[in-house]
Amino acid sequence: MNRPLFDLDLLRALVMVADCGSFTTASARLHSTQSTVSQKVRRLEEIAGHRLLDRGTRDVRPTDAGVTVLSYARRMIALNDEMLEALSGATVALTIRLGVPDDFAAGRTTHALAAFKRDHPQVKLEVMCGLSRDICAAYDRGELDLVLIKQRRDSREAVVRWPEKLRWIDSAQHPTIELDPVPIVVFPPRGLYRDDMIKAIEERGRRWRISFTTSSLSGIQAAVADGLGISVLPARVVTDEHVVLTEQRGGFAPIENMDIAILHRPTADPMVSELTKALAAMLEQEEE
Repeated sequence: MNRPLFDLDLLRALVMVADCGSFTTASARLHSTQSTVSQKVRRLEEIAGHRLLDRGTRDVRPTDAGVTVLSYARRMIALNDEMLEALSGATVALTIRLGVPDDFAAGRTTHALAAFKRDHPQVKLEVMCGLSRDICAAYDRGELDLVLIKQRRDSREAVVRWPEKLRWIDSAQHPTIELDPVPIVVFPPRGLYRDDMIKAIEERGRRWRISFTTSSLSGIQAAVADGLGISVLPARVVTDEHVVLTEQRGGFAPIENMDIAILHRPTADPMVSELTKALAAMLEQEEE
């Protein structure tokens, strides 16, 4: 019986879509069309015999089977790239697999990573972006060497940590704070801030209903801006389309039990510690 072989090109398309959270962004990064990337993923699903992605209206998430395939796909792609580098005579001394939340995936973070790469050209960086819970799960499975995450205070021992500045937000153009019940825009169950939001609203004696759920940061931002409900987000990602709600302006008690934390194993390569210092310096600047 001939077993099907997984095409690395198809696996690469799946990894890019999962990391980007959308076919549109993934196709741009792959320098391909959205329909081509979609066809590659569907072909991979046919080979695997399972649906690998849940295609939502605003974001794309891996199914349970997709998580399994992604774990192997990343290793297969990395091994393929290492072989090509070895054959070309390139010397890559170390690969650091880094996980960062979506709201850290651009701006100062990419600048810090690019600067680190220029200072350490022998190091190969592989970056995974997503929800902190997914990043933590990948770290626990040994798929990541270094992670920058958001977590409840003191829930995990961290190399370094900072309190995360969170803000209650509403739409600047279509406010919903006065509605009863107040609509809320949230991450999926077990997502950050969700339970704390509900607790704070109930402590204020307000009724609430979930109007929009998404695992995408941009989805939360857009839903609030368009007037689908209020939410809680880090201060760094609040935009001009949002208005910050304080307790004095009809909002709720501040959520102050979250940390930004950097984790790596005690046995990590010294270069992982160097990257930790670079990320810590970036975060120190952001907190100023």
